[in-house]
Amino acid sequence: QVQLVESGGGLVQAGGSLRLSCLGSGGTFFRYAMGWFRQPPGKEREFVAAISWSGGTTLYADSVKGRFTISRDNAKNTVYLQMNNLKSEDTAVYYCAARWINDYSVFRTSNEYPYWGQGTQVTVSS
Repeated sequence: QVQLVESGGGLVQAGGSLRLSCLGSGGTFFRYAMGWFRQPPGKEREFVAAISWSGGTTLYADSVKGRFTISRDNAKNTVYLQMNNLKSEDTAVYYCAARWINDYSVFRTSNEYPYWGQGTQVTVSS
């Protein structure tokens, strides 16, 4: 069973950048498909991006496509979310999630991920 800890959130001005990290421990990290989700204030959790265990397949929400990049370093047990050209509507608590997998699938719905981190706050000021 993997444990996940996010970091890298903070306050940034619109147009700025942040890189979130999610460190996994307690499991065979490279066998997990990973995802990033976010929950804006007063709204439901939504999909942001996903990556296969190898890093060869990625998937993005339309709202972040072209601005955010998901990547992973299995040697460091870490998945990243590089966020550029941030907008006020990107303000949310960001969560990483994991699902053990034995193929190259990626997943975009929260109920497909059994393991979650505690979240990190991203606030974008306009």
